[in-house]
Amino acid sequence: MRRTIYNTPIVREILSGLASLGLKLSGWKLDGQPPQEQKYVLIAVPHTSNWDFPITLAMAFRFGFELYWMGKDSLFKGPMGPLMKWMGGIPIDRSSTNNVVDQMVLEYNTSDRLVVAIPPEGTRSRVNQWKTGFYYIAVGAKVPIGLGYLDYQHKKGGFGPTFYPTGDLDKDLLEIREFYAGIAGRHEDQCDN
Repeated sequence: MRRTIYNTPIVREILSGLASLGLKLSGWKLDGQPPQEQKYVLIAVPHTSNWDFPITLAMAFRFGFELYWMGKDSLFKGPMGPLMKWMGGIPIDRSSTNNVVDQMVLEYNTSDRLVVAIPPEGTRSRVNQWKTGFYYIAVGAKVPIGLGYLDYQHKKGGFGPTFYPTGDLDKDLLEIREFYAGIAGRHEDQCDN
């Protein structure tokens, strides 16, 4: 088991309490349930603000699961490396000789439990097309996709239905994107749904 902020005794209890208090004071409500599977790809849509990350972390504490994220391997070098891993970071080598999808499929295949948050937009800016790496990771690792969201208009965040990819990318993306229609990011002008 990886040691993270989610499973470090005392730290877990303190951060869980702070997450509950912070969400309550800021008016955020939880909605839905995370997938029941021990491993899944969590897409986070829409991604329009730096505030998405701390709110998502707080919700992960409240829902009671360990949330991981991918970062370029240079973030994990030097004295900050252990801290980044403790915060749920997974180092990814983005050099041309390594494939991010393959690296993540290997992470899933060698883990008993793993939830990695991946924003399909790939940026906080407006995009016309989602990146599809999250989908290929889920298909390659044979895990479902958790449809996570933060709706700033209604101050509600959580999960939609668990999505099981069929391998038909175009059909599946249409169905996934339908779920996100009408969900407002912090900066609505940057939402593409």
